[in-house]
Amino acid sequence: MQKVKIGIIGLGRLGMVHANHLVNLISDADVRAVCALDDDQLAYAKKNFGVSTYKNYKEMIDVEDIDAVVIVSPTGFHPEMTEYALNANKHVFCEKPLGLNMDEVDTMVRQIKMHPKKIFQLGFMRRFDSSYKHAKKIIDDGKIGKIIYIRAYGIDPISGMESFKKFATDNDSGGIFVDMCIHDIDLIRWYTHDDPVQVWALGNDIAAPELKNIGEYETGVAMLKFKSGMIATLLGGRHAAHGNQVEMEIMGSNGWIRIAQEPNKDFLTLFTNEGVVKPSMQSFSERFSEAFIDELRDFVNNVKTGKNSDISVDDGVKALKIAKACKESADQGTLVDIKLS
Repeated sequence: MQKVKIGIIGLGRLGMVHANHLVNLISDADVRAVCALDDDQLAYAKKNFGVSTYKNYKEMIDVEDIDAVVIVSPTGFHPEMTEYALNANKHVFCEKPLGLNMDEVDTMVRQIKMHPKKIFQLGFMRRFDSSYKHAKKIIDDGKIGKIIYIRAYGIDPISGMESFKKFATDNDSGGIFVDMCIHDIDLIRWYTHDDPVQVWALGNDIAAPELKNIGEYETGVAMLKFKSGMIATLLGGRHAAHGNQVEMEIMGSNGWIRIAQEPNKDFLTLFTNEGVVKPSMQSFSERFSEAFIDELRDFVNNVKTGKNSDISVDDGVKALKIAKACKESADQGTLVDIKLS
């Protein structure tokens, strides 16, 4: 296989990021077609990427000569699109999370496992970020001892609130824990090889009370107890005034790791009569640009070589169940036991 021929489903904010990367930066990828519902997005893709355009993903899969499908649609459509692509003999890259309805996800997982010769890769891109990878090596080498506690923040800029409200109104996001904290849940499981057994979670809409009308928490906090006794705190939100705040602190018995304590845009610091200012990154796509590229490059290489992804579908299922347990705890105001089997 010289190049991997790809069709992309979804051209929203992240879909367009993936399309640009696949077309312009990944030499072994050959994007043949895209599918979206928005006419402006399709016109942009046709003009700038030189690809065929579709509004029906099944038609694109049936008609186009492609090897793989990259799914960046709203989460609720992930299961049916993955199943259709696999049954059409295509490899699949699917953005996180696997889905919203667990019955649909269970069917999706069965289909994935019924197609062992087809690569399925889930978009947990933080595993490809250089800082998180460095932390993984430090932990695996035992340099900070046994992990005692992990604290993880993921807070979007408040400037994106209007865009999010439209997205959440048109498409069920799954809530703050499923939509955002799931990345940190995956990282914590990756670092510790451990699973949580209980969660206590809370949520509020103090910074955006209008989200109550669509059943969303603006801020969600979860405290997780793991099998080993380790504790983790997750915080997800959409109210960072300064930009995109994504950070993690890993406390070990013999040392600590702190990742991205400040979301610095670059190495510049501005000193004026108004004080000292460090510009901040304004979006997740900016913060994780290289990680997004590397995960797609990894997927394309896995398709070419027949190598399974290091991120298994079971990782996706467990992360989703944990995130849903966090939401259940916040909704009910109770301690929730987490059942992963």
